[in-house]
Amino acid sequence: MRAARNIAIIAVLALGVAFLPRGGDFADAVLTAITMGFLAAFAYAIYGFSRENQLTLLSINEPRKGVLYGSFGLIVLLIAGASKMFSTGPGTVAWLGLLAAAVIGIWLVWSDARSV
Repeated sequence: MRAARNIAIIAVLALGVAFLPRGGDFADAVLTAITMGFLAAFAYAIYGFSRENQLTLLSINEPRKGVLYGSFGLIVLLIAGASKMFSTGPGTVAWLGLLAAAVIGIWLVWSDARSV
C-alpha cells in the first residue's frame, strides 16, 4: 500500500512536468521545496540535539563551540551550494573535502566533550 502511494506521488509530479505549461519550472519549484524542507529538518534536528545535550554543550569551551557550530553551518552552506560546486571537477573535490572537514570537526569536538 505504501509503495502504491509513493508511486502515485511520483506519477502526479511527472504529470505536472510533462503536461503543464512550463513544466520545467514546476519541477524546479518542487525540487526547491524539497530542498527547503530538508534544510528545515536539518535545522530542527540540530535544535533537538542541542536541547537534549545542554549539559554537554555547556561543558565545551568557546573556541570549540565555534568549531562545532561552524561545522554545522558549513554543512548547510555545502548543501545550499552543491549544484554550483558539482558543476566542475575541482568544485566536487572541494565539496567533498569541506564536508569531510566539517564532519571531522564535529566528531573531534563531540568526542572531546564526551570524554570530560
